[in-house]
Amino acid sequence: MKITTFDPMIVSKEADKIIALFEELGFEKSHIKSELGDGTATDVRMRDVNGFHVDIVQLDAVQKDVTQIRMNVDDWDEAYELLTSHGFKNVQGETISTSPTSKGTAMAAPSGFMIALSHHFKEDE
Repeated sequence: MKITTFDPMIVSKEADKIIALFEELGFEKSHIKSELGDGTATDVRMRDVNGFHVDIVQLDAVQKDVTQIRMNVDDWDEAYELLTSHGFKNVQGETISTSPTSKGTAMAAPSGFMIALSHHFKEDE
């Protein structure tokens, strides 16, 4: 399994305020992905001049902001199995959110930290 992306992700029902803060810190929007999962989330990927990234997700269902580590991998099944073997639980139960270009879910460690596990489909998948 190869990790292709590894950076912080902030999930909030007030993403606009967080995006504005990161813009003041020198980050720019580099990619926006709407209608994630069941269509209720929007992911804004931001990057600064040094190449640092942060993802900010608008999700009205969260009660308070949640910070996660976004980990994109080339082999979804291997990564999911590795995390579950270390006691991680899919916070969506058995559900895996999918879009035409990717799939993902949030995985909670036994100690409480979160990894947003994702896989972007290649043309041959």
